[in-house]
Amino acid sequence: MPKLKFIVKTFLLKLPLQLLFFSSVSAQQFGGNPPSVKWGQVVTPSARVIFPMGMDSLARHIASVIDQADSKVVPTIGKRQKQVSIVLQNQTTEANGYVGLAPFRSEFYLTPQQNSFELGSAPWAELLSIHEYRHVQQYNNMNVGLSHILRIVFGEGGQTIGNALSVPDWFFEGDAVYNETLLSKQGRGRLPYFFKDYRALWAAGKNYSWMKLRNGSYVDYVPNHYPLGYMLVAYGREKYGANIWRDIVHSAASFNGLFYPLQKAVKKHTGEDYSTFRANAFYHFKDQFDDAAPAGINLKSHFIANQEFPVWADDTTLIYLRTEWKHLPVFVKRTGSLEKKISVRGVTTDNYLDYNNGKIVYTSYRPDLRWSIRNYSEIRIVNVKTGEDKALTNRSKYFSPSFSSDGKQIVAVDVSSSVRSALHILDAEKGCLLTAVNNQANLFYTYPKFYADGSVITAVRDSLGKMSIALVNATSGKHTYLLPFNENPIGFLSLKGDTVYFTATSKKNDALYALNISDKKLYKLEGDLLKNSIGNYQPTVSANKIAFTGFTAYGYQISQVNKSEISWNEVSGFGELSNFNIASLNKNKASGLLATVKDSSYKTQSYSKWHNLFNFHSLIPEISDPDYKFSLVGENVLNTFQSELFFNYNRNEGYKQVGFEATYGALFPYISAGADYVYERRRFYQGGQLYWNEMNFHGGLQVPLNFSRGRQLTGLNIGTDIYFSRTDYPAGFNAFNRSFTYLNSYFTFSTRIQQARQHIYPHFGQSFTFINKHALNATGNQFMAAGTFYFPGLSANHNLIITASHQQHGSNDDVAFSNNFAFSRGYTAENLYRMNKVGANYHFPIAYPDAGVANTIYLLRIRGNLFYEYTHGTDFFRGNKFKADFRSVGATLFFDTKFFNQQSLTFGVRYSRLLDDNIFGQGGRNQIEIVLPVSYF
Repeated sequence: MPKLKFIVKTFLLKLPLQLLFFSSVSAQQFGGNPPSVKWGQVVTPSARVIFPMGMDSLARHIASVIDQADSKVVPTIGKRQKQVSIVLQNQTTEANGYVGLAPFRSEFYLTPQQNSFELGSAPWAELLSIHEYRHVQQYNNMNVGLSHILRIVFGEGGQTIGNALSVPDWFFEGDAVYNETLLSKQGRGRLPYFFKDYRALWAAGKNYSWMKLRNGSYVDYVPNHYPLGYMLVAYGREKYGANIWRDIVHSAASFNGLFYPLQKAVKKHTGEDYSTFRANAFYHFKDQFDDAAPAGINLKSHFIANQEFPVWADDTTLIYLRTEWKHLPVFVKRTGSLEKKISVRGVTTDNYLDYNNGKIVYTSYRPDLRWSIRNYSEIRIVNVKTGEDKALTNRSKYFSPSFSSDGKQIVAVDVSSSVRSALHILDAEKGCLLTAVNNQANLFYTYPKFYADGSVITAVRDSLGKMSIALVNATSGKHTYLLPFNENPIGFLSLKGDTVYFTATSKKNDALYALNISDKKLYKLEGDLLKNSIGNYQPTVSANKIAFTGFTAYGYQISQVNKSEISWNEVSGFGELSNFNIASLNKNKASGLLATVKDSSYKTQSYSKWHNLFNFHSLIPEISDPDYKFSLVGENVLNTFQSELFFNYNRNEGYKQVGFEATYGALFPYISAGADYVYERRRFYQGGQLYWNEMNFHGGLQVPLNFSRGRQLTGLNIGTDIYFSRTDYPAGFNAFNRSFTYLNSYFTFSTRIQQARQHIYPHFGQSFTFINKHALNATGNQFMAAGTFYFPGLSANHNLIITASHQQHGSNDDVAFSNNFAFSRGYTAENLYRMNKVGANYHFPIAYPDAGVANTIYLLRIRGNLFYEYTHGTDFFRGNKFKADFRSVGATLFFDTKFFNQQSLTFGVRYSRLLDDNIFGQGGRNQIEIVLPVSYF
């Protein structure tokens, strides 16, 4: 039997600490704002609100909301308070926010989204304030027990570890959603859209395991942890009182009960074991609904596809967006049951589309060339006959575009950097602005549609977050409100004649309504098909039919119904929003607090970009045998300067190393610099140990560029670093002393298409890397070039990847550089004079287990990789030319997992068969390795 060599890659040892340290900073973007942005601040005991100049009033309002909310709701999570810095971002088209603990700061992405059903219609900045600040309160009051000890030892990153290991992500978000629902008159806890995912599972009889609900799936639709968390938190507060979670998470974060601390805390403070508590919470909300199983679908099926935003091309043909997990999102045309692909949709953050006379209009996401926080929403036009997709606008911030009846104009919502909304009417051929409609009432517009005589029908939100439908005269800017303003979300408008069809929230459901524009009569549309759908969204109307989408456990599905089968029941309004039998939302002294907030007259002042520049926040240990390293890392609030002080011990050579690294990212190029000192480095010389010290300095420039647009994701990174190194040997060995300077220049370029959820790699793409190291005051040069080419495989989720690389250094170099070349797998690598390599990898899924153990590790997917690699190397030894081939074939079994029900991690087992001798290593030709892709770090 062939001899097997078994290798465990030592960098697995640094997984647990790095995994948890870095999991908390994924939302942060380094150097994201251009240097032209000037910053101001509002400082209160609760928060330092940092804002782009010109947004003073909004910053004061956010500070007022936070301060007044802080005093009312802190007792429900604890009384500890530490001021947080909140950065307001107005350059982005994304609606988002986060709080990071390492470093401790928050960012609000201020552009609201169009869909009022998903996050509500409450003023977006207010909603961010009460949701994100709840995370601040959580972190402040989870600095207890073992989590506090970890913070003392490792800084803010230490608390991150303690909190992540003891308190699950569902609590953080569920508690924040409860808080937003408590403090406002809306909040996701009152929105049927928020519960549609679980309603769909319950209707289809999908009784997934707890670990599957926590970790998701590649084959079945599984809701995220937001509604899951809200149901558990809301049930706990309803049954056990407002302070129940304060007691539970305080005990859990203290690690009172080392293993499964939250489960033990739930048992201690409620008397229910964890599984019973979860089941009772689900039953509470499940009892609020009585949904039927979707018709025409095998209930044993996995996720099928999302069918969204249908538009009638005629009375028998629909145009819509179809999104599967095996294929990229595509625009399709369906007549009867026959579906025909039109084209692949570009990258977008909003699936909305409109259609008219053979053309589709939608918006596509486009990042800025350099500044990662600044991005755009551009209008694109798709020709249905040819599939041609072209940009109509350039670096715009447009949303929900819609054609005029003749197809010559487009109306869209424009959101400026001041976060003010406007209706823009554009030329549908040239994209030029024809009319900017006056918005004196400071409304936020959603889903506008052209009406007769150049007017526009649109859903609007006022400054209080109440909604109506407005008839807007595009010339004069006059607004006529067709409905009274109310808290019920309204959206997805569709026009047919003098009637506007739309979705509105009605108690526990999102239902279809029709509004006669001339007499302002409101009708609720009812029928068996509408009643049995979980939500009636995105209506479209032809001469004889109505089509709409409803949510199922298999994705959004389009339903069609004849108008004759619909009853029109005149109503006076939509009815109050439901609290889904969570009475505690109305019994707290903080209930509806947002409506009573009065702006304080806080002083605004300038904020220096150099404020607390180093901001060292965490001590990160890293074990990668033979190196043992501790790094004190820092990052300023604006995320423009990152720094690191480190100490490293190398076990092999016995040396100690201290150093400093820093990068400044607020200018067009990144500017980096660093220095380190290595002392007591040793090597064996003439029968004994020879010790010496080294001093190294470096500095450089790097320019990261992003050319992504439409369907392509394209990036370019170019830079140069200069390094200086000097050695210092003891007396008697001065001949060994030397100093040299070299340049390290690099160029990387990549372009690819999007990936579907189940795709392992993009089906088409290329990446190229070029690195040149050149000594300036000595003889030394090394050049490396590598390319990777991505292709589809034999099946939808398969990939063929071809790699090629070349590296060469000088034959008589005084200076030897580190090796950047990826040698054939399985071989012990050596930095030879010239190396050329080609390789082929075939990746494919094997199984989707959706199974886990002990709430610790969950297996989502098992996949395989077959590979062949060929390296040809040449060099010169003792004056003789050396040539050798290094060929290997083999297979890798990868496991895509989640640890602790939160953190994604892929690891694998690789078998390599060496077809040539392992000249520079030991062992036979059969090798097994446990591998972890370094890209996770």
